[in-house]
Amino acid sequence: MNILILGGNGMLGPWVVDALGDRHRLRITDIGEPPPTNYEWLQLDVSNLDDVVGAAEGMDAIINLSVLRPHRRIAFDVNTRGNYNMMVAAVTHGIQRVINTGPHYQMAGPGYEDWDFDLNPDMPPQPGTRLYAHTKALGQEIDRVFTTQHDIYLQTLLFYHLYDPADIGHGPGGSGTESLGQDMMTPYSIAWPDAGSAIRCAVELPLERLPSRSETYMVFTDVPHGKFNNSKARTQLGWQPRYHLEQLWTKK
Repeated sequence: MNILILGGNGMLGPWVVDALGDRHRLRITDIGEPPPTNYEWLQLDVSNLDDVVGAAEGMDAIINLSVLRPHRRIAFDVNTRGNYNMMVAAVTHGIQRVINTGPHYQMAGPGYEDWDFDLNPDMPPQPGTRLYAHTKALGQEIDRVFTTQHDIYLQTLLFYHLYDPADIGHGPGGSGTESLGQDMMTPYSIAWPDAGSAIRCAVELPLERLPSRSETYMVFTDVPHGKFNNSKARTQLGWQPRYHLEQLWTKK
């Protein structure tokens, strides 16, 4: 499969490339200078419609990993306009498979997270008004509306805190959780390799197995409290977390 990755040099990008690189042909893009890579690379800004449409030519799927958090105008350009540009590119080139990513609170903002239980990806979005969550939620809604008018299948994968397994006691040289502050003990957590494998599952899931043209998944490891629900990612995508990060929940 020919896959365009937008924002491929960010925090999640290298892990997605690792998960897909030996199985698919990748065209990686980012606004920054290219890192050393053996893959096709394009430097572009996702807020530039012509560049995104041009980069999508000949592709079978688009994965959007781009994100901008703190700057009001640029956050809208990247998180909202960038999603619009991606969907225009998909329509222009007849690309059916689009995968978007974002934080879990673009769906489950304070109104849900502070008070509710068993939060799932099929509940009505309630992102709140924080810039990052709001702009990403707008982008996701733009994507969803495109699927109602065009032959496009959207899969949105929601993440939050991501960890290197070695930093929490997994693998050679694992240091345990001593170096992690209490603010990092969030219940919505996943290891970087598991995040990459979740996106691989979404890429390789046959489109005819999707219940609708717009599906959303909460992607995190198994956790004991049940506040969030990851069963849809496990059953529909066929994804299983490899790292359970149990040290985060049992630290004394």
